[in-house]
Amino acid sequence: MTQVEPPRSAKQRKQDTLDRLEREVDAWVATAGPEGGAPYMMPLSFLWRDDCVYVSTRATNPVARNLVASGQVHLGIGPTRDVVHIIGRCEALPAEEVSREFGDAFAAGAGFDPRKADGPYLYFRIRPVRIQAWREANELAGRDLMRDGVWLDAD
Repeated sequence: MTQVEPPRSAKQRKQDTLDRLEREVDAWVATAGPEGGAPYMMPLSFLWRDDCVYVSTRATNPVARNLVASGQVHLGIGPTRDVVHIIGRCEALPAEEVSREFGDAFAAGAGFDPRKADGPYLYFRIRPVRIQAWREANELAGRDLMRDGVWLDAD
């Protein structure tokens, strides 16, 4: 039988989430086509910066097309027993419109430079609307850390 740790406080869970966003590199990115279209999910590298998640992918792939069409996304970061789940709204940023400093920061953090990849790439700025984090069932009740883009009190 697996030993389950006691649930973390809201304050600790928020700090753990912020730490994870700063150090992790990859997220599962889930989108759906417009007007109830087919769901699609793929792993993408990301950069956490200025309270937003940034990803980049080829403009022609399904995730990019869905993000441009709907502006909605779900992200999963971490293993299933220590997950950060983000629901966000996003906007596309053409690669030629990002600053050199941002492009360099993204490449360093993500380990991949879309500016040097074949084909047109887009960056996406994802503004979290809802953030949840939990490890085990004993943390489900307090999993909401952000609602409507506002961090909840974490005392």
